[in-house]
Amino acid sequence: MANRLDEIDKRILYHLAEDARNTSAPMIAEEVNVSAGTIRNRINQLEDSGIINGYHASIDYEHANDSLTNVLVCDADVSERDKLAKQMLRVPGVVNVRELMTGQGSLHVTVVGSDTSDLTQVSRALSELGVDIVDEGLLQREYVTPYQPFGPEEGFAEQSMADFMSLAGNAEVVSLTVSANAPVAGRTLREANDDGLIGADVLVVAIERENTILTPRGDTVIQADDLATVFSRDGVSDELLALFTNDQADN
Repeated sequence: MANRLDEIDKRILYHLAEDARNTSAPMIAEEVNVSAGTIRNRINQLEDSGIINGYHASIDYEHANDSLTNVLVCDADVSERDKLAKQMLRVPGVVNVRELMTGQGSLHVTVVGSDTSDLTQVSRALSELGVDIVDEGLLQREYVTPYQPFGPEEGFAEQSMADFMSLAGNAEVVSLTVSANAPVAGRTLREANDDGLIGADVLVVAIERENTILTPRGDTVIQADDLATVFSRDGVSDELLALFTNDQADN
């Protein structure tokens, strides 16, 4: 089952794909209007779920050691493909293996060698594993870019609503970053209910604070910079948004 990503998750993935080394949690937090602790918590969750499966340096081997980089397109039986891909990674000189789901040339292998003799030796070792090399070419340049739909939209940093989901009927769920002067900030959920700020048709189902996801109770205090997930049976109105994000709201 696929993991559902909200806008905060997407922005984290965008910036880490763009430049993981020079991207800090506070930098992303400032853009999406949550705390740095929330960003670090989300990164841990993305790692634990396998969405982020590593951080790797992009190396120019020609500049590093005047080496050659060759890309081999290989064929293998479907039943053997996964096993062969893992075996290929153990061959000295192989730095990357991509396994395609369908079609010919289902294994793409990146090989580095000091000269053509090194590359030939690696190709021979791969052939001995039982794969057919159907094409190859020396890599000249490689370009990468983060996935644009995960990237920033104009004015996003000014938005407080992190995520939004419509449910059956008029019911909706929204994730909101609580602003410092929001009407609910500094109140317990019980106080917010007693004062008529949060009606019976509205339920705060989760609060993400720093490195912790809280299960809200009556005595839970809503704090500034909390990421509150709110369920509303009658839909999310401007008045409800204002309770969590604006200085003033209509009661």
